[in-house]
Amino acid sequence: MKPTKLEIKNLKVKAKNLQGLQILHLSDLHINKKTKIEDIKKLVSFCNDIEYDFLALTGDIIDCKADKIIPQLEALNLLKKVFYISGNHDIFYGLKRLKTLLTNFTFLDNKTIFIKYQNKEIALAGISDRFSKFFKIQREEKKVFEFLKNNEDSILLAHQPKDYSLAVNSNTKLFLCGHTHGGQIFPFHYFVKLFQPFLAGIFYKKNTCIYVNKGLGTWGIDFRYKADSEITLLKLC
Repeated sequence: MKPTKLEIKNLKVKAKNLQGLQILHLSDLHINKKTKIEDIKKLVSFCNDIEYDFLALTGDIIDCKADKIIPQLEALNLLKKVFYISGNHDIFYGLKRLKTLLTNFTFLDNKTIFIKYQNKEIALAGISDRFSKFFKIQREEKKVFEFLKNNEDSILLAHQPKDYSLAVNSNTKLFLCGHTHGGQIFPFHYFVKLFQPFLAGIFYKKNTCIYVNKGLGTWGIDFRYKADSEITLLKLC
């Protein structure tokens, strides 16, 4: 992750019964040993100055073992009101250790909670990444589905766009994800589209608004082309 230029992307999205809610959405930070602590501190300061109801962090926080980047993660831990789920890189490099360092964040893999907003209770759930099965981590899809289906005002966090059907079929109002990096380097956009139903941006299916965040960091090559990084403030209307 190298956030040399931090900008907020303001977007209005339609989500019935959730009007007025403001969600700051980050994804795919890919923090590694080359990530400067100063860059993390700048990111945290930038985000904490934004008015939002909660921050959704949809996976791939790390790109190396967490013990190699403890100062960076301690700095990241100062972000406010964060709910996060795992990405494939987090699981590969050690999700258990990552969770012990991000003590200020609420971990949502296979979890269901309620958050209060304007005298409403909004159902918020997260699902473990599809990569989990390779590490014998159970994805509790049935539990998450039933929770979302039984609560009218609901939001689902997942890492990959592929999990959109879980949101759509349960009548979830908002589905947030990342993973694709928006293709990161054109023309790899076309390659990503072979494996994911959505590349980046806003999509609507039935009663569900889907948002795919292009992420803040990079993977493999520290370079982006026609797929700018993003920090997104979603204003629900």
